[in-house]
Amino acid sequence: MYEISCRHQNEGINDQPQALPGKKELNRLSMLVLTLLLIAVSSARGQDAAIPPAGSPDAGALVFKKCMACHQIGPNAQNGIAPVLNGVVGRPAGQYPNYSYSSANKNSGLVWDERTLSAYLRAPAKIVPGTKMIFSGLKRDQEISDVIAYLKQFAADGKRSVR
Repeated sequence: MYEISCRHQNEGINDQPQALPGKKELNRLSMLVLTLLLIAVSSARGQDAAIPPAGSPDAGALVFKKCMACHQIGPNAQNGIAPVLNGVVGRPAGQYPNYSYSSANKNSGLVWDERTLSAYLRAPAKIVPGTKMIFSGLKRDQEISDVIAYLKQFAADGKRSVR
């Protein structure tokens, strides 16, 4: 270890030598700083992951073609294999008139807000075990955001809102 003497203004010479930090002390300090940085970066990444990408209704119309095998949307939509999706964003699950929902869906207590739809569209059976929906899910965040943006345009009566 190195020792130095310090001269302070108006105090004369300091007779007590001061030790510079040794390797062990610097390593501990470095590890602490690195650990705190890693925690901060990990937290920031986790927060970013929770923020979905902005959705495009036009791109969502293309993604919705995957849903059209079972679902309809718009002013002339009718229930079929699956319920009409007019006004689905904000609607309680299992509530569209004249559709025979599974008890799992009717009793799920879910409301189809953007967060719930996002999780459901990724893995329907995981979010509502026992659902009749056999779709395996959308895997890309952008596709999910796009289809939700598309669905949000349609009111309960099927009319499309002006953008």
